[in-house]
Parts: sequence; C-alpha cells; structure tokens
Amino acid sequence: MDSFLDFLKGPFFRFSFAIMILGLLRIFILSLVKGFEAKSKAKDKDLPMNYVKKLTFGYIFPIRAFRTKPVYSLVSILFHIGLLITPIFLFDHALLFSNSIAFSWIGLSLSKNWADNLTILTIVAGIILVTLRASDRKSKFISRKQDLLWPLLLIIPFITGWIAGSLTLQPETYKFYMIVNILSGNIIFILLPFTKIAHCVLLPLSQWITARSWKFVPQAGEKVEKILRKEGRKL
Repeated sequence: MDSFLDFLKGPFFRFSFAIMILGLLRIFILSLVKGFEAKSKAKDKDLPMNYVKKLTFGYIFPIRAFRTKPVYSLVSILFHIGLLITPIFLFDHALLFSNSIAFSWIGLSLSKNWADNLTILTIVAGIILVTLRASDRKSKFISRKQDLLWPLLLIIPFITGWIAGSLTLQPETYKFYMIVNILSGNIIFILLPFTKIAHCVLLPLSQWITARSWKFVPQAGEKVEKILRKEGRKL
C-alpha cells in the first residue's frame, strides 16, 4: 500500500497533471484559432466589445441569476469558490506540488481552520447543488448524467481528505482514504480537458468566443442573404 501511495503522489500525479495542462492548453488554442478563422470568413467583422465585456462580467458575477434562482446561484458560487481555493491553497497540496514538480506556494497556504471550513462548505454545497439539479424539472431536462455525477466526483477528494486529516484513524485506514483522495484527484485532472468542466480555462474568453460563434459562423451571412434574396444589399 505504501508503494502504491508513493506512485500516486509521484509518477501518476505528474502524468495526470501534464494531461490536464496540455489538454486545457489545446482547448484554449483551438478556441482562439476557430474564433479568428470565423472572423476572417465573415463580411461583418465588427464585434461589440463593450457588450462582450458586459456578458463576461455577468458570467463571472451572475448577479442577475439571483433574481430567478437565488438559492441555486448562491450554492453554485460557494461550490466553485471552494473547488478553486481549497485544493490550490491547501498546505498538503502545495507540498505535493513542491515535491513532484519543484514548484510551490507553501507560503500562501491556508490555515487548518480555514481549510477545514472551506472543505466542509464545498462538500455541503456540492450535495445541495446535485439535489437541486435532480429535483428541478427544467434543470433535469437539459442536464446530462455527467452534470449530476461531476459534482459528486469533485467532492470525493474533499470528503476523503477531510476524513484523513481530521479524524483519528488506524494507519491502514488512513492510507486507504489517502489513496482514494489522491487517486480521485488525479482522475479529475485527467478528465478535465474532456468534459464541460474545461470551461474553467475558457472563462476569460467564453463570451468572446460565443459572440464570434454566433456572429461569425463561416458563410452564415451569405446564406441568410440568399434565403432573403438580399444578396449584395445592406439589411
């Protein structure tokens, strides 16, 4: 069990982290390329950047969503905050990065109280989020199975990490929870670039890409002109 745990912390962690970084970088570059390709093939190349910035700000800070789904919006925001801050600034994780890839931010690590509170907050928010999605007819209709499974998978490292770090366990039991914790975290790294969770890396460009996708679809304008019999005329 010790050798397997060392393998998960070392080679497998480096492998899964490399897959995540390279996969997300690929998505980022392809999105940029497709956006510029769409613009080059369009007649109207103007893009309302102020409108795009407004949409981007609204996407990052979904204030309007509180009007229609205040509970769901609050839980979702808390869940995402916990997902980002806790794994990155947890001392043990910073130490793992330092030992595995020689890069760390141990000096910025969270205190144990903060880490525990954020961990519990993330677990509770994830469970509530899944419950709300599964119980809401509209959300359930547009959601796929992975939309319900992803939050559950994402909180597994939080649950096992909290148990291993906060409870008094027998050595073998502790190692078991640590194996599940690290293995599930590495699996999440590998799956990230191949699921909708990849939007985390596209967040700065999400609305820019969306605007280009809708406005600069290749030959879309020409096809609309032809259907309306308005070729060559300004609409």
